[in-house]
Amino acid sequence: MKYIVCEKPGEFLLKEKDAPVRKEDEALLKINKVGICGTDLHAYGGNQAFFTYPRILGHELASEVLEIGANDKGIKAGDKVVVMPYISCGTCIACRNGKTNCCTNIKVLGVHTDGGMQEQITVPASILIPANNLSDDQMAIVEPLAIGAHAIRRANIVKGETIAVVGCGPIGIGIMKLAQIAGAKVIALDLNEQRLQYAKDKIGVDYTVNVADNPVAKITEITNGDLCTAVFDASGHKGALETCPSYMSHGGRFILVGLSKGELTYTHPAIHAKEMTLMCSRNATTEDFEHVINVLNEFPTDSFITHSVPFTEMISNFDSWLKPETGVIKATVNF
Repeated sequence: MKYIVCEKPGEFLLKEKDAPVRKEDEALLKINKVGICGTDLHAYGGNQAFFTYPRILGHELASEVLEIGANDKGIKAGDKVVVMPYISCGTCIACRNGKTNCCTNIKVLGVHTDGGMQEQITVPASILIPANNLSDDQMAIVEPLAIGAHAIRRANIVKGETIAVVGCGPIGIGIMKLAQIAGAKVIALDLNEQRLQYAKDKIGVDYTVNVADNPVAKITEITNGDLCTAVFDASGHKGALETCPSYMSHGGRFILVGLSKGELTYTHPAIHAKEMTLMCSRNATTEDFEHVINVLNEFPTDSFITHSVPFTEMISNFDSWLKPETGVIKATVNF
């Protein structure tokens, strides 16, 4: 069977190998579609944390079961399934406390272990979620939306809050829509006017602010001086991460969803005066995936997926997806 591997930063190779053989507690899946995410782009660029090469990328998967044993979810051969790509140990302190998303021994498909950019893959049956009611396009975006759902749940967003989301990439857009579903008013921030316009036109955010245009003053005006009770960073950009607390109200929460490899610096008196709650949000849990599946019909899937190519054309197109002028929000690869 064919697969694509990232041999080293900046280099993909199309190769062939034998199809995998399922173990007793695993399922053999046929991959139908793979979403390309920031992790894949960063891995290709050589700036992804927790990463080694060579690696088969791909963890946003639309798949169909070819073989599976007895399981408590009633999944059978022929079923469509969403893959929750986080393989946790089940025994560490995080797992024992129900936080499998930050397991001390976690292995994420396409990051710590090989992912779905291959025609078939075997995965533990325990990480599958039935999805016969979803299209392949919908299945391929459940995982990035679940990242946003987890962040919203971490922040305990409630109806009537005014929040800021920094970064109008796929994760940020997901946070915006899911926050709206939770009843929040949303201010979207980015440098890219095209993406800000998408957030306004397709997601329906209440306000957009270009971060090059005095964002603190703009947010102060929008909120009548209160600022935002919750601020989400979905950019992973050092400058953005260090600026976010200035958008946050006294008594507010700052949620780090984007990941930066370097150190971050904050002025302690400024964040102490606000009694800032700083929280990181990593991956997602089954609860988050199920929530996304339940509300997915409220999400504009068709406009969200802007680029789609056959598997054999992924390598020749990947470099273009790194360029802002390409206008990519979400790219997918079809098998």
